[in-house]
Amino acid sequence: MTSSVAGGASGGGAGGASGSGAGGKAVKLSGAAPTQPDNLKRKRGVFSKDLRLMMYGFGDDPDPLPETVTLVEDILLEYITDTIHKAQDVASRRGKLTTEDVMFLVRKDARKFSRVKELLAMNEELKRARKAFEVDEEKFTLEE
Repeated sequence: MTSSVAGGASGGGAGGASGSGAGGKAVKLSGAAPTQPDNLKRKRGVFSKDLRLMMYGFGDDPDPLPETVTLVEDILLEYITDTIHKAQDVASRRGKLTTEDVMFLVRKDARKFSRVKELLAMNEELKRARKAFEVDEEKFTLEE
C-alpha cells in the first residue's frame, strides 16, 4: 500500500503560500511566523479523515500512508491560513472579515470563485430549511 502526492498538488499549495506578502503587511505577519508550525501541529488531524476519502476519490490508495495524509493536510492548513491572513488584510480597512473578502481574493480563479458562490448558496438554503423546520417543530409542540 503505497501513496504519493502529485507534484501539481504540492507545488501549487505550498509554493504559492510561502512566497506571499507585500510591503508592510509581510512585516506584520512575520512576527507570527515562528508559531505557525506549532499552530499547524496543533490543528493536524482535523481534516485527515476527509482528506483520506478525497485522496481515494482522486485515485490514491484506499489506505494512504499517514505521512502522505499529514503532508497534504499541512499544505491545506498552510493555504487556508495564508488565505485568511490575506482576507484579514483586505478587511482591515473595514474592521470586519466577511465572505466577500474571501471572494475578492479568489475572484480571478474561476473554479474557486464558482465553488465559493455555490457553497454560500448551499449554506443559505440550509439556513432556510433549518428555519422552516424550527417553525414546523414549534407549531407541532404548541398543538400538543
